[in-house]
Amino acid sequence: MNLLFSNDRRATYPPSLYAAQNPALPPFAPLRGETRADVAVVGGGYTGLSAALHLARAGRRVVLLEAHRAGFGASGRNGGQVGSGQRLEVEELERMAGREAARRLWDMAEEAKALTRALADASGVAFHPGIAHAARSASEVAHARANAERLARDYGYHQITPLDRDGLRALVRSPLYRGGDIDRGAGHLDPLGLALGMARLAAQAGAVIHEDSPVHHIAHATRAGGKTIVQTGTGRVICDHVILAANGYLGGLDTHVAARVMPINNFVVATGPLGARADDILTQNIAVHDTRFVVNYWRLSDDRRLIFGGGENVSYRFPRDIAAKVRRPLEQVYPQLKGVAITHAWGGTLAITMNRMPLFARPAPNCLSASGYSGHGVALATLAGKLMARAVQGQSEGFDAMAALAPAPFPGGAALRWPLLVAGMSWYGLRDRLGI
Repeated sequence: MNLLFSNDRRATYPPSLYAAQNPALPPFAPLRGETRADVAVVGGGYTGLSAALHLARAGRRVVLLEAHRAGFGASGRNGGQVGSGQRLEVEELERMAGREAARRLWDMAEEAKALTRALADASGVAFHPGIAHAARSASEVAHARANAERLARDYGYHQITPLDRDGLRALVRSPLYRGGDIDRGAGHLDPLGLALGMARLAAQAGAVIHEDSPVHHIAHATRAGGKTIVQTGTGRVICDHVILAANGYLGGLDTHVAARVMPINNFVVATGPLGARADDILTQNIAVHDTRFVVNYWRLSDDRRLIFGGGENVSYRFPRDIAAKVRRPLEQVYPQLKGVAITHAWGGTLAITMNRMPLFARPAPNCLSASGYSGHGVALATLAGKLMARAVQGQSEGFDAMAALAPAPFPGGAALRWPLLVAGMSWYGLRDRLGI
């Protein structure tokens, strides 16, 4: 079964609030026949669109192939949070790679935020500063404070303010949390609006985008300097380089990546406009995420709806009633919204890795891949595209720094990752329910 077609109508955006509020771009024509390019990009989310944009601006001939529509996958369905740092905290990165490498990774993440904000501005998409981190226990509150102090002391980052219970409650009107912090250097935006803006910018720069063009086979070059053939059902691209940017939707196109990157599904709802009730949800225009293993995350839309994400599964299929699945954590966080009208409910497929750091890899000659952002992909995926564009041009330092932290394969590789991850997530889900 192919995740590309398991839960969605072909070349049609899911029934999200974002799709309802963003006018779709005129469709880009499917690929027909044979074409040639310097670089073929597989996937039209943040990673692929950023790669295509930066390569086109550098004068390269770029063809981007998207199975559905630009921004169709996780890039157009996520919570819209542009977080600081990498998926792992600097303390963990220091243990994993040393202080010097951790500092470089932090600086790259700051570059990712700046790049994302610049592209949002160029796309006419508003960026709203502020992400709160909501902690459930006293030990988590203490950890948040220690992390903020470490970032200020060792990394020169002074944008995070630790919060006790009253401090968090003044921002986040939920009885569930003991404190946390607020990061004023992070923020939130309309994720589909950003993806559509990046598609416009890439096309204006000269990238050729083909939608409704799922790739079913890649014949890689057998040596450096050889040609790669990227095949769809109705055409093919002959190219010097290929960039794999399909994330959780890559499927079986590359077994090296598939063994290390695991697709999972996550679910989001939007309420009807809350009006004055929104002031009893968030007192400022910030986003929030909490410390559960299966993270809850939320923010208010411009028209004062609550956009709330919660719940995951690792089957191919989305649950039949997404709204019911997400309503439960929503009402746990905000009991004052019990019974609130939900107007939109949607799912999306993202991808995780064993160590929760993205996989940057060279799976074949003249082939680059970046995926597995593990829920931290809005800024990092956008930077990944730029890093791969630089690597194609011979400037691979940033790409190589990320590739040095390559995650290990899941136990059992691609064949056994599903049942083993189901067991692991069931265990962590139990811990969440017990408050551990």
